[in-house]
Amino acid sequence: MQLLQNKKSGKEIKLNLGELSKFENLLREEGFSLIAGVDEAGRGSLAGPLVAAAVILPKEINMPNLKESKQVSPKKRLKLFKEIKDAAIALSIVIIQPKDIDEFGVHKANLKALGQTFLELNPQPDFCLVDGFSPTGLDKPFLALKKGDERSISIAAASIIAKVTRDELMIEFHNEYPNYGFKHHKGYGTKEHIEKLMSFGPCKLHRTSFSPVQQALRKSEKVIV
Repeated sequence: MQLLQNKKSGKEIKLNLGELSKFENLLREEGFSLIAGVDEAGRGSLAGPLVAAAVILPKEINMPNLKESKQVSPKKRLKLFKEIKDAAIALSIVIIQPKDIDEFGVHKANLKALGQTFLELNPQPDFCLVDGFSPTGLDKPFLALKKGDERSISIAAASIIAKVTRDELMIEFHNEYPNYGFKHHKGYGTKEHIEKLMSFGPCKLHRTSFSPVQQALRKSEKVIV
């Protein structure tokens, strides 16, 4: 059992880290009605953007197949993506480009993206559930949940939105930069990607602050195009 301090009332909320909707149900019992979940995709990728998403689901939501994105096949993810968009009270997506990740560092860029997704929701949430991190710029009560995408239906929904959005972007980028196989690995550091990175050198999608990309730059001595 975990205790959460309600910043408005000063009361402690008891949270049982179990059922997928448990957090949302207990928070509603405490008077919170618009509960947002947020997650990101692409934090560890060598190329492409970082995508964060925030979702407010209605109280009565019927998605028995909803799980965090890594537990769902691409076909089922796409189906859930459409269902979540149709059902959501509010939804927002924030995209952080590789150059900004390199400038601020992936951790700061991630926290900024997580916080920004909440700020862009309309209507605004009165409580925020975040997967693993404490976002910046929030003036709302929030809870950072370790493995939150496996414990909160709102965070699980956000993980689907972020993952599908980013995957679709990487598939589009594959057409622009076909040498790297982005539609297969989505920019992550697979064996295929590393081999192509070393052969062709980095492109504009690659994060030059990441070690494998730096190694490829030194090896290729090519200008990023």
